[in-house]
Amino acid sequence: MEITKFLNQLASDAPTPGGGSASAFAGALSASLVAMVAGLSVNRGRLTKKEAKDIRRKALTIQKKLHRAITEDAKSFDSVIAAFRLPKHTEKERLHRAKMIQRAYQKATVVPTRVCENSSELLECCRILVAKGNPNAWSDIGVAAYLANAALQGGLLNMKINLASVRDRSFGSKKLQLIRRLSKKRERLFPKIQKSFPELAK
Repeated sequence: MEITKFLNQLASDAPTPGGGSASAFAGALSASLVAMVAGLSVNRGRLTKKEAKDIRRKALTIQKKLHRAITEDAKSFDSVIAAFRLPKHTEKERLHRAKMIQRAYQKATVVPTRVCENSSELLECCRILVAKGNPNAWSDIGVAAYLANAALQGGLLNMKINLASVRDRSFGSKKLQLIRRLSKKRERLFPKIQKSFPELAK
């Protein structure tokens, strides 16, 4: 999606795009900065050329995934809205509507999950680049870390919000386990990045 168009849509009173798309956008920005810093670290810093190129390649792959997620998240919540607008005049219609609402809410957790997983990978890349990357690009990787952290926290928030309406306990339990795992990874990585680069902690 073109940036100006996305920002205008985000600022409108339409329900989508919303926070989920904004989280994906933050992650895509982080991935772009990670790729940039990795490129600048090919010949400067304590990484081998292969390590720097591998991180850059990974970041660009994630960037494409998160760019797609901006639109995908909006579409998934559009499905939730569409399910709520289904007719409910008869018992059959009400049962069908309830089923479709539940299905839509479950699908609405898919994109935020992907945003979280990709953002946690970006935090790992940031940890490496802060420690071993081009020291002249530390502020850039610092911004990348904050953006990845915001994308991850935003994704977790959207997962929790959608799960609150899901009645399938087995589905909810599995997703909650994933949320805890991703939260622990964030809690392990982000403070480590801040400690590696004291300026980030101020």
